Amino acid sequence: MSIMRKFRLIIITGLPGTGKTTLARDLAKRHGLPLISKDTIKEPLLDVLGSAAPSRVLSNISFAVMFSITQELLALGDSLILEGNFRSAEHEAPLLAALPPIAPTIVQVLCSANEEERRSRLLRRADDPTRHAGHRDAGQLEPVAACDSFLDLPGERLTYRVGFTACETLF
Repeated sequence: MSIMRKFRLIIITGLPGTGKTTLARDLAKRHGLPLISKDTIKEPLLDVLGSAAPSRVLSNISFAVMFSITQELLALGDSLILEGNFRSAEHEAPLLAALPPIAPTIVQVLCSANEEERRSRLLRRADDPTRHAGHRDAGQLEPVAACDSFLDLPGERLTYRVGFTACETLF
């Protein structure tokens, strides 16, 4: 194994209901890469702290944990996938701080869907008894511009439109 082997940091972002988690899981499975998802961290926090805990605070904690784990894995030279509704102008600094001296190739994938489809997905999720109640999907119907754009990071930028692009064409 070469110390100079190429490794990637794949960041999958976008508004809730745009297929981020589905895409991230598919890519992780196809390419045998670790996946760090904000919701995988946030849901156990909700279980311990209860759904009355402020969602934004738990999201911020989840992202902080995600960035810490990312730093550890990247320091080992591991490629990985990060998935969450990253906020532009807020999450660039901690992501850049997590990069090792020999930085990975960064690939961002912005997931999107037409607004009617996205809202429909969120409303279906809100009625899904198997979905973690802490997501508050019906409360996320309005788009948040900071979560619907690429982060200001170096590297490649791809757009994944739900229903239009096959996952296998991305990588």
